[in-house]
Amino acid sequence: MKKEYKLAEGEARFAKLIWRSEPIASSELVKRCEKEFGWKKSTTYTVLKKLCERGIFQNENAVVTSLLTEEEFYGYKSRKFVEDSFDGSIPRFLTAFMGGEKLAKTQAEEIKKLIDEHTDD
Repeated sequence: MKKEYKLAEGEARFAKLIWRSEPIASSELVKRCEKEFGWKKSTTYTVLKKLCERGIFQNENAVVTSLLTEEEFYGYKSRKFVEDSFDGSIPRFLTAFMGGEKLAKTQAEEIKKLIDEHTDD
């Protein structure tokens, strides 16, 4: 079964809390979720279980850690979006994203540098 790497709005806030706090004891996570989101203990554990089943986090020995970093998670989502929406074409995505707007020189230089770093030679 393929992992489902997507997050609803509440799940995304929860995930960000874990990513910025990990490793975190599950008891501490419950306290923070109650304080930040007004969640009950059962809600925290239900959401955590769902995200563990999706392969994003793990809860072992009452310590929660990520199986995917935040960067890996959003990188996957971005690639999936380009694949699904633009048949995997980064140039088509950039054209749509730009919408006729011009890039600042520094942005263009940054993109050129990224292309150079990620080009097969």
